[in-house]
Amino acid sequence: MQQNETKRAWLVLQDGSVYPGVSFGAEGTTVGETVFNTGMTGYQEVLTDPSYYGQIVTQTYPLIGNYGINNDDMESGRSWVKGYIVSEWCETPSNFRVAMDLDAFLKSQNVIAIAGIDTRALTKKLRESGVMNGAITTEYDESKKDALLEQIRAYTIADAVAAVSCTAPASFPKAEGSEGDYHVVLCDYGYKRNIVRSLQNRGCRVTVVPGHTSAEEILALRPDGIMLSNGPGDPAENTAIIAEIAKLLPSGVPIFGICLGHQLTALATGAATCKLKYGHRGSNQPVKDRDLDRTFITSQNHGYAVEGDSFDTNLGRISHVNANDGTVEGIRYERYNCFTVQFHPEASAGPKDTAYLFDEFIDRIKDAKGDR
Repeated sequence: MQQNETKRAWLVLQDGSVYPGVSFGAEGTTVGETVFNTGMTGYQEVLTDPSYYGQIVTQTYPLIGNYGINNDDMESGRSWVKGYIVSEWCETPSNFRVAMDLDAFLKSQNVIAIAGIDTRALTKKLRESGVMNGAITTEYDESKKDALLEQIRAYTIADAVAAVSCTAPASFPKAEGSEGDYHVVLCDYGYKRNIVRSLQNRGCRVTVVPGHTSAEEILALRPDGIMLSNGPGDPAENTAIIAEIAKLLPSGVPIFGICLGHQLTALATGAATCKLKYGHRGSNQPVKDRDLDRTFITSQNHGYAVEGDSFDTNLGRISHVNANDGTVEGIRYERYNCFTVQFHPEASAGPKDTAYLFDEFIDRIKDAKGDR
């Protein structure tokens, strides 16, 4: 790495700590919630995951950008992160699919980034103190630090789903040669493209609808199944969406929720959510499936969780738990034709261990249609 170390950048956290480093990507000042991701690969998917809306992402893996950016691994049409922090970025990527390097991509997306700081020390701080607001700036002035800290401490993530959701429906055909012919409506709270691909490969035509689409409009599309996607922000703020999910649940149409969709469904049934100290973000989170009595490695990206004690067990059961901290990772509803998980079974770049949940969703669709 032969980066221009005269081009400086600074990370400033709300506790007043300052980390000097090297600037890459765009220049200027950006403020967001500082979090960390423990994945060793998949940085392009992280950068284009709408669930990171409003957040400055720290990669704990020390070298980022070594296989560049390609045209196939985008999880949405753009980058959503507020800023990007790495220990070292690679200027000379090597991959047969590479279209541009990380620096060029970040510049094209107007993402301000910083390298050359001790990401291990930063991650330790966020684990011990909890996620905190911060700013990356190429314009740092010690005499104006107090004004910047005031801006950092005032930052909040608001109207996140509305910011990332599509504004009009979009249709995707099933994959050529796939078995079955099912119609799934995907409610877009910030969906990742691999959710659509996972459904297409299982014989599903997919209609993506904006996150605030009403239950009546969704059911009027005559879906064989409904998916509730991942997305950013505090789930409890989405009161209108929660009310629409409550209307969908008694419909009998099979429903599968992922990440934010999992949290919103729990809220729709009277459970509560809470903010985690530093969240789960990475591709190495162990989750136990109680029904299978097996532990799987999962990809996750969330800062909130369903409070297990708040869930009404008359409605169903907690089906998955996090093997590290015991938090709720999945619910199978028995009163409704619905199941939800906190992690990402569609994970791209992986792991693929929990893709079996898409097969369960298809089986539920087949049962509802009388195809089995």
